[in-house]
Amino acid sequence: MKILVVSQYFWPENFRINDLCAELVRRGHQVTVLTGKPNYPDGKVFPDFHSNPDDFNQYQGCQLVRVPMIPRGKGSSVKLLMNYISYFISASIVGSWKLKGQSFDMIFVFEPSPVTVCLPALFLKKLKKAPVVFWVLDLWPETLEAVGVVKSKPLLILVSKLVAFIYNRCDLVLGHSKAFYDGIARYCTDRSKIKYFPSWSEDVFLNTVTSSVQDIVKHDGVFKILFAGNIGDAQDFPAILQTVNLLKTKQLKVKIFVVGDGRAFEWVKSEIIKQKLENYIYMLGRHPLESMPSFYMSVDALLVTLQESPVFAMTIPGKVQSYMAAGKPILTMLSGEGSRVIQEAECGYTAQSSDYKQFAKNIIDMSELNQDELLSLGNKAKQYAQVEFDRDTLITQLESWFTELDMKPKGKL
Repeated sequence: MKILVVSQYFWPENFRINDLCAELVRRGHQVTVLTGKPNYPDGKVFPDFHSNPDDFNQYQGCQLVRVPMIPRGKGSSVKLLMNYISYFISASIVGSWKLKGQSFDMIFVFEPSPVTVCLPALFLKKLKKAPVVFWVLDLWPETLEAVGVVKSKPLLILVSKLVAFIYNRCDLVLGHSKAFYDGIARYCTDRSKIKYFPSWSEDVFLNTVTSSVQDIVKHDGVFKILFAGNIGDAQDFPAILQTVNLLKTKQLKVKIFVVGDGRAFEWVKSEIIKQKLENYIYMLGRHPLESMPSFYMSVDALLVTLQESPVFAMTIPGKVQSYMAAGKPILTMLSGEGSRVIQEAECGYTAQSSDYKQFAKNIIDMSELNQDELLSLGNKAKQYAQVEFDRDTLITQLESWFTELDMKPKGKL
């Protein structure tokens, strides 16, 4: 099958769509990716790409078609908005021109935000006479309101009309979590088009790890916790810092290590110094995906947090699947689906979003477990992931949906 993937983000940016595309190629499909210039999360085009863009035209058998766009910048809502707008306009116009003469059986859209990434796919649907499958990882306009990007009610209503326009013109809308169903159905009139399609852990977390990270291991005699991933407003670092302050007053031997980058990185770094928490929380910066299993192996527990918000409560952060596959106990400070999964798997301790007091108590309780008890929690995490988030099973399901759509008469798209 000839598949066109429309994604604002792609390799060398680190997103799960990279793994999906590579696997589809391994299964015999021809995959073309319509994407932009890599600039996430730093907000500027990657130096290696800028120097040698031709080195980034292929990825594990996928043909990459890149279109110009405005980099997202850092700390500027205006630049971020221009980044979103420039991609969908460029992908629709320049992308259509670059894909001229090519036919596709399927158009697959990857959306961790913005929802506008689907607009060029709908335009190409008309040109290529191919069905569109939309994988929704962020619910709009709810996410915009939750992180405070958009506060104007009229503008939120306008975005909701755009979302309804998009959903109702897609042939299949895939929700990242089961709780997404009602959120999508609010704007999608045909509920039969909505399917559950969660993320999975990347292959790298299934491999045996033998090396550890000395920057973490050298801290002997302490309970070590790792936060990995995006560092932004949604991750509620103020609550994490409140937790650390509470643990500091109790003089507990606990340290938190933060691996990643994002729009709030510099703020968090400055707050650690301001609040004199340098001996309790360590910012280790961004590292390649391939090195993350070593970071996971070097700690006692893994941490996932999200702000209090109805839309975040419907979300399972993508790192949860990777955490589970790594076979480590998990600590949460998030409400809804993310914590529900951990509770169902019985693989960690959960606290509601922003409940730093309960979170601190959970850290204390987990730090008092012996190694066998910690190992048991980690094994339960891995077992749950193997059943609920099995990569091969999920991608096979996606292929079957592709086949069903491809068999429909084109006139009924």
